[in-house]
Amino acid sequence: MTKYIIRRLIGLIPTMFIIITISFFIIRIAPGGPFDKDKRYPPEIIKNMEKKYHYDEPILIQYARYMLDILKGDLGLSSAYPDHDVNYFVSRSLPKSVFIGIIALCIAVISGIGVSIISAAKQNSWIDYTAMSVAVFGITIPLFVVGPLLMYICAIRLHWLPTSGWIDGKYGWVTLIMPVITLSLPYFAYIARLSRASILEILRSDYIRTARAKGLSEPVILFKHVLKGSLLPVVSYLGPAMAGIVTGSVVVEKIFRIPGIGHFFVQAAFNRDYFLLMGTVIVYAVILLMANFIVDILYGFLDPRISYK
Repeated sequence: MTKYIIRRLIGLIPTMFIIITISFFIIRIAPGGPFDKDKRYPPEIIKNMEKKYHYDEPILIQYARYMLDILKGDLGLSSAYPDHDVNYFVSRSLPKSVFIGIIALCIAVISGIGVSIISAAKQNSWIDYTAMSVAVFGITIPLFVVGPLLMYICAIRLHWLPTSGWIDGKYGWVTLIMPVITLSLPYFAYIARLSRASILEILRSDYIRTARAKGLSEPVILFKHVLKGSLLPVVSYLGPAMAGIVTGSVVVEKIFRIPGIGHFFVQAAFNRDYFLLMGTVIVYAVILLMANFIVDILYGFLDPRISYK
């Protein structure tokens, strides 16, 4: 296992290199530039600003310079927010996005598995049909519809919750309720459907019939024999889910005005802020790769049939 973990960690390096390289050239060859705005600057000012950010150099030299800075842990300077570098914005905004993402993912996992157990135990009952209908709703309705809908009902019509903000503001932790529900809904739906299908498959297996023949109660069968095996599809889904829930917060952060990294990702795209945009892309790539890496390790602990060579 130790050798496998070390190999997987080393294998992340070329993957990150490819991601950074492709993202760098795609962003640079896109039409427009960081100083192509509605308000035109004099040519002399544009020339000085391009010199400051090394945009006047050939693109290959810019790429080599950027890769050297990445190795030093420097994500560059923001052209839209010149008072701070990209590291400053990432360090201040990433914890907020990860915090709300972890809460949403935990709620999605706990509620999704709980609903799937009840649904599988009451198969083809009204409880099963209701739970799966809610899951279908969560999968089909996009976040940019769920968020404003919750805001309209809970904040504007019923005045239960604030429309936006963060926990350090006037309303405190209450501001997390709508963003967390919005983020967790589609992942709750996927986890509920995956878990239900896996639980039903295991319930039909031979060793479960043997356990019932021995007189074991249904709760013991479900929680001791069925649940562990049924979690494998959920664990394999958690890697992309974790990355998706953080990147999906781009929409949610914009709707509920959360000062997370998704906010700066959108602003960097609008402002053509090369370094800030690249910094957010790198952060999202690291989250995705690390989440998949952790899932691969957890797989070995949950399923002893898997061996890492």
